[in-house]
Amino acid sequence: MAKNVLIAFDDSENAMRSVNFVADYFARETAITLFSVLEDTQALCSMNSPELTPYFKSEQQAFCSLEDKKRELIETAIQSARNSLVNCGFGADQVRVKTQQRAGSVAKDIIKEAETGYDAVVIGRRGVSALQDFLFGSVAQKVLHGVKNSAVLIVP
Repeated sequence: MAKNVLIAFDDSENAMRSVNFVADYFARETAITLFSVLEDTQALCSMNSPELTPYFKSEQQAFCSLEDKKRELIETAIQSARNSLVNCGFGADQVRVKTQQRAGSVAKDIIKEAETGYDAVVIGRRGVSALQDFLFGSVAQKVLHGVKNSAVLIVP
């Protein structure tokens, strides 16, 4: 059984199903990292260039406040997921929360984190159509094909 598990987490129902899957099927001695990749919007929010369109400049503050709200929602959801795991019997010191600013694509950032020593990666399958999945791929599919040294579990 996996001793060190990475759960790719955002504020979606799919991510919470991944948490519930781990709670149901993994040993309580398992170390768990809830990992979330956050959009880096600070550069965009602090931009003040004359080349920006007047529409963007007028809506920039609204956009940035929405991004701040999204970040708060993710941080609240990830703490709720952590509490859920602890309430299911995992030790508080065994459930770690890790967030980082997006460096590449979300999938590449998850893959890079997975390479730092996890036995398994658990990720929810996003609800996209078969055609969208075929044409663009999903984060889960990219993680499945990109992670080389860990098991990858995709939770439907």
